[in-house]
Amino acid sequence: MDEETIVYLAFTSLVALIAMAGASTFGKGLIADVVLLLALLTIGFLLLFNFADFVIFPIFTSMLGISFQPVNNYYIVKGQNAVIKNVNGLFYATGYITANLFPYVFKEERVEENPDEQLAGSPDKWERAIMSIGFPFKFHVLSAGLDVQKTRDELEGKRSYQEFQLSRLLQNPSANDVVVTDIQRRINMIQAKIDRISQGEKPIAALMYLETTAVGISEKAALDSLSEQIKQLQVSFSAFDVDLSRIVGRELYTLFMYNFMIPTSVEAVATQFNQQG
Repeated sequence: MDEETIVYLAFTSLVALIAMAGASTFGKGLIADVVLLLALLTIGFLLLFNFADFVIFPIFTSMLGISFQPVNNYYIVKGQNAVIKNVNGLFYATGYITANLFPYVFKEERVEENPDEQLAGSPDKWERAIMSIGFPFKFHVLSAGLDVQKTRDELEGKRSYQEFQLSRLLQNPSANDVVVTDIQRRINMIQAKIDRISQGEKPIAALMYLETTAVGISEKAALDSLSEQIKQLQVSFSAFDVDLSRIVGRELYTLFMYNFMIPTSVEAVATQFNQQG
């Protein structure tokens, strides 16, 4: 869940909480009970709605056996985790995995405390990750330049938060030195990015994901084969120490449509994805 979603849910839930507190003004009759019930249902709906794409929606489609057809000759299975195409009796199943393997690093930025971070995207590490994969897959990268001032403001906000955390931690005589060092490292990295922007470098946003397709003589065979391929990709790329989650629900449909047309703005991408914050 991204920060904007958290803030939205918090403030919207606050409105419902205020309504709950104000229910007492209606006395203790039926009207007060109805107001209280509606407020509770609103809070519950807001919390459930955030997980609709990843949990609730796939459950309903699986229970009801509902599939969707995004374009001709393709359909999204009831589990909301794969796109199927039937070609002359053979079933092709396509699935996606989040894969922000290489977080954007500003030019000439160095992380002296952890040299391994500089090697995360090295050709040798990439080759070692894919050498055991015996099937084709795609590694997609959507990138766009970000607004310089907005990015700088966000970085300064993150730096202020980390400095606040550090200040509060240092006030504790029994502060953990490892935690202190980690926060100081984060502050240094954020400051390095701010310095690069000040020197004229432009930040870039990137959304990365893996795509693979499996074939079978039936839908179940194709889906089973796809699950095995996705597991192998997750194991192979686990060396990059990133979260590789299988994409389901709305994001699956969005990534599939990216094969036909890419989004026209960074904001459009940001509003469509929750798993790659």
